[in-house]
Amino acid sequence: MKLNRENRLLIGLCTMAGILIAKLFSIQIIDDKYKTDAANNSMVYSTIYPTRGIIHDRDGNILVGNKVAYDLLVTPKEVAEFDTLAFCEVLGVEPEFVREKMQEFYNNRRRIGYQSVVMLKQLPPETYMKFAEVAYKFPGFRGQARSIREYPFNAGGNLLGYVSEVDAAFLAKHPDEYKSGDYAGKTGIEAAREEELRGEKGYNIWLRNSRNRIESRYKDGELDKEAVPGKDITTTIDAELQHYGQMLMANKVGSLVAIEPATGEILTMVSSPGIDVDMLADIGQHYKDISTNPYKPMFNRAVQASYPPGSVFKLVNGLIGLQEGVLTPNTLYPCSMGYHFGRSKLGCHAHKSPINFEESIMMSCNAYYCYILRDLLENPKYKEIDEAMDKWREYVMSFGFGQKLGSDFPSELGGFIPDSKYYNRYYRKGGWKATTVISLSIGQGEIGCTPLHLANLCATIANRGFYYTPHIIKDSEHVEIDPKYKERHYTMVDTTHFPKVVGGMYRAVNSGFGSGGTASIAAVEGLDICGKTGTAQNPHGHDHSVFICFAPRDNPKIAVAAYVENGGFGATWAAPIASLLTEMYLTGEISESRKSLEDRILQGNLMDRVKVRK
Repeated sequence: MKLNRENRLLIGLCTMAGILIAKLFSIQIIDDKYKTDAANNSMVYSTIYPTRGIIHDRDGNILVGNKVAYDLLVTPKEVAEFDTLAFCEVLGVEPEFVREKMQEFYNNRRRIGYQSVVMLKQLPPETYMKFAEVAYKFPGFRGQARSIREYPFNAGGNLLGYVSEVDAAFLAKHPDEYKSGDYAGKTGIEAAREEELRGEKGYNIWLRNSRNRIESRYKDGELDKEAVPGKDITTTIDAELQHYGQMLMANKVGSLVAIEPATGEILTMVSSPGIDVDMLADIGQHYKDISTNPYKPMFNRAVQASYPPGSVFKLVNGLIGLQEGVLTPNTLYPCSMGYHFGRSKLGCHAHKSPINFEESIMMSCNAYYCYILRDLLENPKYKEIDEAMDKWREYVMSFGFGQKLGSDFPSELGGFIPDSKYYNRYYRKGGWKATTVISLSIGQGEIGCTPLHLANLCATIANRGFYYTPHIIKDSEHVEIDPKYKERHYTMVDTTHFPKVVGGMYRAVNSGFGSGGTASIAAVEGLDICGKTGTAQNPHGHDHSVFICFAPRDNPKIAVAAYVENGGFGATWAAPIASLLTEMYLTGEISESRKSLEDRILQGNLMDRVKVRK
């Protein structure tokens, strides 16, 4: 039977009515979301802020914890006349402040509506409790608990970083994760591990009555959401060693980095001058002073400063020379107060001559490494110097230089290692030769690296040819580190060549005063410290003092790099600092015979040597 036009229309209308009824049933009976939306005008959401994850050191000590504070919220449309002076007395604020805030809320009353807005932030519990006792006198005001950071150890201000209220720029980058009034990690570990540390916000839903007063929980709290605490994090840092390192670097500009060679775990990362943890607890109050300090305490020199490595880089050139076959451990080179080429000279200090490879490390001979670099760049197996230069750079980069090491610490600088293209642009192709770039032999010229690069070099030598990417977070119950931090990275130099370098570093420290060893001041009986001094030339004032060391010689437990700007010879400041840190880590104390050395370092002040822009 064919349906006429009227019947088809009737069937269509019935079908549409059925669909509509079913939808309404779903909305009204089944789906609570629409009920909730319909009630929004009478509902108030009260945010529950999660406790932020705790940051521990490698031994379980708390580096960053939490304490309770209270924000004082006000709902302007619920505020009645109140005694301003009594209000100010209990909260410890000025009447003018209260008047200005209330006027601001009044001016924005349409935008605010029935929302609650923050009037005072981070009240200490004792202050808020006083207010809570008399809160009934001040309708429209209420407290909201939140946790803020506290720092049991004065260790690693730059390392840990700080937490502060998000600004407009931050909100623009994270529109779905944060709202105005939220806090987030801005620097250091707090920023790098923000996702794990922050937790998840919760909320309580309250109902307003016809007079716009909050009277009860919506659905008895059935739709409330609990806050999820942030995840705790365990770092690789030794809190007590970090604190001691900061003491050694006090009143000096530079950095001190220590790594456990067997794992790549960073034991200590000091940037000096740095941020005291007391400032982190209230960064807003101190931010202007910190940011305008000419010594730039927020600048983490351990990973952000680019320095010439100085003579410690001789170790790299020596290893490349051994691998390339341009020398053997027994190769002798002369030194007559430096390396002479044409009418030019790269100077050196007085020592015996000629010397072999281990002795060149022990005595830090400049001329010896000029011979090595020249032989590398003029090696007949390469058709031209460009090819030899690029091969040299390839070797150097296999030690981690000239690139970011890939640590889990933010803002790491990659440094710089030149190649043939660089010199071709500067001198034109064919316009330069080995002696043009001879300063590369002693870690000068265009080479730039961070103290973290130098500590990693030391760990690589301690391991006899490989390193683990330096990192600052350990595996823990809540956080698992990336597997890449457990992978070995081998250099392009055969492991068989490293023992000779180790031998030279051992002799530099342990041959005794008068032997020609440049690092005798770093010797500690029974620790078998192996080290190399460096004096990085500085055209703007005193040279920089550099030293790397590891200990013990066999099965090393710690590798250290110390860099003291304008400190002069490597043995003057950097070597004592690095060796004292090493001794403290391995023995837990400083021996009596070195107490006077420790006192000199702790009391030393080199700040006047550093030229800053004021």
